[in-house]
Amino acid sequence: MPPASPTPAHRPPSDTRLFALAGDVLIVADRSGGSDRHRHPPHPRRSPLTPYRRLFAVPGTRAFTLGNLLARLPMGMFTVSAVIMIAAAHGSYALAGAVTATGLATTAVVAPWTARLVDRHGQARVARPATALAALGSLALVLCVRSDAPAWTLFLCYAATATTPNTGGMSRARWHHLFRGDPAARHTANSFEQATDELCFMLGPVIAAFLCTALFPEAGTLTGVVLLLTGMTVFTAQRSTEPPVQRPATRTKSPVRAPGMLPLLAVFLATGSVFGSLEVITVAYADGHGQRAAAGLVLGLQAAGSGAAGLVFGALSFSGPRHRRLRYCLLAMTALMTLPLAAATTDSLPILACALLIAGMATAPTMVTGMSLVQDLTEEGRLNEGMTLAVTALLGGIACGSAGGGWAAEHIGPTAAYAAPATAAFLALLLTLHRASPPAVTLPRSRP
Repeated sequence: MPPASPTPAHRPPSDTRLFALAGDVLIVADRSGGSDRHRHPPHPRRSPLTPYRRLFAVPGTRAFTLGNLLARLPMGMFTVSAVIMIAAAHGSYALAGAVTATGLATTAVVAPWTARLVDRHGQARVARPATALAALGSLALVLCVRSDAPAWTLFLCYAATATTPNTGGMSRARWHHLFRGDPAARHTANSFEQATDELCFMLGPVIAAFLCTALFPEAGTLTGVVLLLTGMTVFTAQRSTEPPVQRPATRTKSPVRAPGMLPLLAVFLATGSVFGSLEVITVAYADGHGQRAAAGLVLGLQAAGSGAAGLVFGALSFSGPRHRRLRYCLLAMTALMTLPLAAATTDSLPILACALLIAGMATAPTMVTGMSLVQDLTEEGRLNEGMTLAVTALLGGIACGSAGGGWAAEHIGPTAAYAAPATAAFLALLLTLHRASPPAVTLPRSRP
């Protein structure tokens, strides 16, 4: 006797399948009892943009990102604008370079104090007056140049711009606050911020040079002031995403004293030397081939390679200690920085540009990993200060690299001078092997 058929209440219609989720595997069962575990993937194919969509799904993130982008773009404009403006008025690139170098040195001293005030009193309360003071310094510089004031006034005015808050650091602090319990999202946010840095430092000098030459020498500085004030106003108006003021858990005077921080800052210093030397040597190389105007485009390709790599890096998931990942990134940077040295021997600027595009792909992953380590080692109440110290070390390295790269280009020639950034990258790699390297901080695998 054949077995009884199941009742209609227990048998699905012939065109219906049963779906069940067993662990991470989707089981699709038909009415015959069979299942299909292989033809149906456990998860739909994820778009590379999915991690970034998660970031901007949070209310207020798009607005503060737009404001921060407007405020950050002038960071790549002010130096070039000041050099063109002062050189046009005084006929001296030496004076222009000395003025901007003084501003850089002042920033190295003032920026950590500004960041500490931001941590203690809040972003909006400190960033607005600090930005206003910096804008006044830039406007005073324009007036002094236009009125043919004594040279010492130029140094004083440009030094006042050092109160400009670390806009990138404040933006990273907001992401850190919004995704405190989601390491994968913070990794994506840090990668996005690094790509934004590359975009601003790629477009900023180009925009500044165009404005100063197509309109009038002061146009770049004035435009930068307007963008800075507008962007900071929009950014600080987004109070819902602003990190609350927190008292540090300890009375440590500075994040520098955190275990592992000094070796990490030394890595930032050496990495900055890579960027500073690469920039000066590339300008000298292009000038030596009668194509100095193309130097900006060539360096822009290096920044473009870095920005693209940063966006890809942010869409990936990693596991394992970050300080070990930093070593791998610096190993890749050291290897890739040999490409410009080889390309320079061909006496072809297009080949050098391609080499710099590829070499730049190690920059953003290195900076993202290094900045993530800074956040791990810094107390919640001093996050802006810790990241500003890293930026200060980076700027110090850029200044040293510029001086060293200029010396090498002049004494051994631009082609051989490309050994300087490769050497600086190798030095940064060696510093990560120091026994006082930051403690292992593991980023668990997670699916954004």
